[in-house]
Formats: sequence, structure tokens, C-alpha cells
Amino acid sequence: MNVLAHIYLSGDSDDIIIGNYIGDYVKGRDYLKYPEGIRKGIIIHRHIDAFTDRHPVVHRSKLPFTGRYRKYAGVITDILYDHYLTKEWDLFSRRPLESVTYNFYRAMVNNFEILPETVREKMPFFIIDNWLETYQTTRGIRRVLKTLSTMTSLPRETRWAMRMWKKNYYAIGEDFMEFFPQLVNYVESEFGIVLSPGMRLPF
Repeated sequence: MNVLAHIYLSGDSDDIIIGNYIGDYVKGRDYLKYPEGIRKGIIIHRHIDAFTDRHPVVHRSKLPFTGRYRKYAGVITDILYDHYLTKEWDLFSRRPLESVTYNFYRAMVNNFEILPETVREKMPFFIIDNWLETYQTTRGIRRVLKTLSTMTSLPRETRWAMRMWKKNYYAIGEDFMEFFPQLVNYVESEFGIVLSPGMRLPF
């Protein structure tokens, strides 16, 4: 899953939010260097990724993008799922998206020194550009993909990805709504995370 989903699935604990966010940047047993709450967040991040990577619905969502993205098709799906999460936010949380976003940025700033160096380098730009809320629009998703294709090894196929997404917009949205409640239930039951329900669906 992508950034917003990891934050949402952390509940209200700043430490778990931090750990869940930095999970991709902490390798192997390096997580043991962090305080208990952050360690738990890192472990949850790893379990979320494992649950997501092996889920058949997620594999179905990847299919339209495998032609040019190959092993990176999952990156595209993760980003798009964050878009659908913003669209269906009120089904999963009573807290406004803007409030959750602000709380995340505050937690990052207040714990800046403990963040991995790579996260510290990019966090100011992440906050200034309000990266999280860009997932709400197709223009924002285009911007995210284009930025990642210039800063990482993600293939420079943004225009093609947007065309494929347009063709499969509703199908991938249906995949998200089939998959994400299962992930929510998994995190709640396995890790005791109390999430903030909105107009909760009968998961």
C-alpha cells in the first residue's frame, strides 16, 4: 500500500504512524534501533505490504500496467489505491482527511531527528507540496507519477499509465473496495489497532 493507506492503518498513535511511514526505509533488523511504538509501526508496515502483495484482487488491479511497468506495476496500483481511499474516505474514517494529513505532518516535524536520513531530506518538500492531498485528483496522481519517474527507477510512462487508468478507472475502484476492507480487518484483528470508522460498510 501507499503512504495514505499506511497512515490511516496506523490509528491515532504518532509513534505507530511514524514507524508505518518509514517502514520502507528501515531494512532488516535496523528497526530494533527505534523506540517500541515506532518498532511496532515498522512491523505493521511490513505485514501490510506482505498482505497486499499476495492478495489476488491486488494482482488483478496490477494487470493493466504490467505491459510497460512490469515489476513496478504494484507501485502504480498502490498509488491509485490511495486515490480511491480519498474518494471513499468517509466510509472509513470520521476524522476529516485534512485533519489526518495535518496530524501526520505534525508528527513528522516533532520527531524529525529520529527519521531516517532519506526521509528527512524529502519531508520538507513533501509537506510544502501537501503531497498527501494531491491523491484526490487525477491531475494530482499524474503529478505524483511524473515526479516519481524522475526521482526514482519508476519507468517514465506517466502518459501511458494515465490512459490505462482512465480505461480501467471504475474496475480498479471496485477492486479497491473489495480489497481494502479486508486489509482493515486484518490490521485491526492482528495488531489491535483501533481505526476511526465512518459510515462503515458491512466488511
